[in-house]
Amino acid sequence: MEAERWAETSHNISCGILYGVGAGALWGLIFLAPEFVPDFTPLQLAIGRYLAYGGIAAVMIAPRWKTVCFRLKRQDWHSLFWLSLFGNMLYYIMLSTAVQTGGIALTALVIGFLPVIITIIGSREKEAVRLFALLPSLMLCVAGALCIGWRAIEAPGATSQSGEGLLYAIAALASWTAYAVGNSRCLIRLNKVSAHDWNLLMGLMTGVQAILLIPVVFLCGHLHHEFEQWIRLGIVAAAVAITASIFGNALWNCMSRLLPLTMTGQMILFETLFALMYGFLWEKKWPCLLEIMAFTFIVFSVLTCISVHQKQASKLHGYTTNSSKN
Repeated sequence: MEAERWAETSHNISCGILYGVGAGALWGLIFLAPEFVPDFTPLQLAIGRYLAYGGIAAVMIAPRWKTVCFRLKRQDWHSLFWLSLFGNMLYYIMLSTAVQTGGIALTALVIGFLPVIITIIGSREKEAVRLFALLPSLMLCVAGALCIGWRAIEAPGATSQSGEGLLYAIAALASWTAYAVGNSRCLIRLNKVSAHDWNLLMGLMTGVQAILLIPVVFLCGHLHHEFEQWIRLGIVAAAVAITASIFGNALWNCMSRLLPLTMTGQMILFETLFALMYGFLWEKKWPCLLEIMAFTFIVFSVLTCISVHQKQASKLHGYTTNSSKN
């Protein structure tokens, strides 16, 4: 029985990591979206993306609507509202603004600190890996983020807007931290709702929030664009909605049910890695020494975190096996 439990734990960690890598690869694409439509404001881009997300989610969940709603309580709908606001709408507006004002590298730097914050929060959970054991992983993560930050500050293209971009990136960091922790706890609590359906429900909620924000766009102006530009925005918004919101979020939710919060934080590093790689491809350049060092630190940070969790699972298995023998 214990052997089966140990095998299941190892399987969950392996599958969870694969889901995390997939989510990071798809989420990394959102850093490029503002570069494709620079003439539009982050609010317009966010509304376009989440209108598409909500519309697709509505079509996909329609056949199971009554069954899924029956399994939700009022508390769950409140959670959906706040998670949609912090994890989708607010986060994406702040992130897009940070990219447009501070650049991809600076934004990726700040978002790269997400694992540190989430891991610290997760270490306070019951039966979590001790924070002391995770310190090597966290230090490697910080080292990688600092390498990216130093490169962003010293880069020839650094602008006077870097300070403003930093503030928006920090706001995005705080917003997504609240989402990651809250979403993980909701998924563990709602075992009768699939991770896929939870993602679709969040898409519906975010779509409603996007509709409510449309009047704000008209009040702010910035609507004088060519027809071709609006078509381009629609294509980019739909592409991001399908890749990052539908598929990326679904993979992340599956991962959140398999991994503890102390590992969930580390998985967001894959978004940073892929965002940097996409940025290099977009700018058609090779990474410099500092950027290569950042990649190395981040990869070893994730590997160290995985090793710590596997060792704890192994010790727990050995303890329970010895206890049963005695």
